[in-house]
Amino acid sequence: MKEKVYFLPVSDPVDDRVACAQLRDLILTRDLIGFVGEKDMVAVKTHFGEGKKTGHVRAAYLNMIGGLIREKKGQPFLTETQTLYKGNRTNAVLHLNHAVAQGYGYSETGMPIIMADGLFGDEETEVAVPGKIYDSVKLASGIVKANGIVVVSHFTGHLATGFGCALKNMGMGCSSRRGKMIQHSTAKPKIKAKACTRCGACVEWCPQSAIIMQEKSALIDSSKCIGCGQCLAVCRFDAVAYNWGATYEDLQKKVVEHAWGVALGKKERMICINFLTRISKDCDCMTSFETIAPDIGILVSRDPVAVDAASLDLVEERAGAKLSSLAHNIPYRFQIDYAREVGFGSGVYELINA
Repeated sequence: MKEKVYFLPVSDPVDDRVACAQLRDLILTRDLIGFVGEKDMVAVKTHFGEGKKTGHVRAAYLNMIGGLIREKKGQPFLTETQTLYKGNRTNAVLHLNHAVAQGYGYSETGMPIIMADGLFGDEETEVAVPGKIYDSVKLASGIVKANGIVVVSHFTGHLATGFGCALKNMGMGCSSRRGKMIQHSTAKPKIKAKACTRCGACVEWCPQSAIIMQEKSALIDSSKCIGCGQCLAVCRFDAVAYNWGATYEDLQKKVVEHAWGVALGKKERMICINFLTRISKDCDCMTSFETIAPDIGILVSRDPVAVDAASLDLVEERAGAKLSSLAHNIPYRFQIDYAREVGFGSGVYELINA
């Protein structure tokens, strides 16, 4: 049976005020949060962006979603988890201060922010999954304990998974710190000595202190490296090498199985909202912002696999090119294909215009 994916087209550039009102009407008309009951604690999972110029979902949409949950007498809370890499979001205190600075305070969203993985990212719950890699995954406890979840994702390119949207937001974004480390552990970068300028950025930003500066170049200690890709992100001189062909499938499989863990615990109590606006080459973890496609619309579904598949198809259709030529030249459909292979999510979808 085809999974329903509701499509709300938007203007290019998007008018957030108009689109927010239309999205509210769509959610109400289709009764997409009918699962919310009185006193249910409902997680609204999003991404606050690394800088103000990135394409992250604006606070007005979250305010509207929280309001709808309260109308159902539920108790919504905005939530995120800590990052592995150093920066504005590496612990709860920094992350909360960053969220407020980005415009996600209570006055803007109408919801408290509760970090799902605690102060340091180590509050986790192990959840059983029928995966091919894992029989259990480590998720942020707040996600597991919530009575329902609204996954609010922004479609972007991604330097390790090809693209990121609902599956990435759930699989990586809802995992504990250990869950994230497990997912990243396959990919181990190396320094290209001839290209290294010894600027020290990779040493400064490595979350595991796995990089040292030698006389001629930086050096990565593979025994300490967790494969998070932060060195690749901060290097301006193309001095970090990854063997993408050997690692991209493993990472995407791991992301999918962790996302599956989130979905299994929220059967019939979850919706995914994908924003195909301000579509950028890199994820919102980066401060750089380079658009690769026009503003397209907002997609809503109960199935994260179907909504990501529909999102990817629409982006390529409207941009007139494969994502690998728009963003990063790595295989990118594997996460969807693998999810379908293991029985997580719908193999086909029906796109319904709102």
